[in-house]
Amino acid sequence: MSKEIKILGTGCPKCKHLEQSVLNVLKETNMEAIITKVEDIVDIMGFGVMRTPGLVIDGKVVLSGRLPSTNELKELLSK
Repeated sequence: MSKEIKILGTGCPKCKHLEQSVLNVLKETNMEAIITKVEDIVDIMGFGVMRTPGLVIDGKVVLSGRLPSTNELKELLSK
């Protein structure tokens, strides 16, 4: 079953880095996911995220305002 991942960010370098990190971890672990970028600030705030980048997995905000380590990202995506 595919995970639904949303990357919340307005296009800043950290947001792009998070997106690339997620793609790298998915490829490395052979996980399938549907990835959506949410760039509209009103939509981002709708998730309760005030600082980007943010990461939403299956409808739940799991990270905001910082970049995770590769190991932390693997752990978040494997839950």
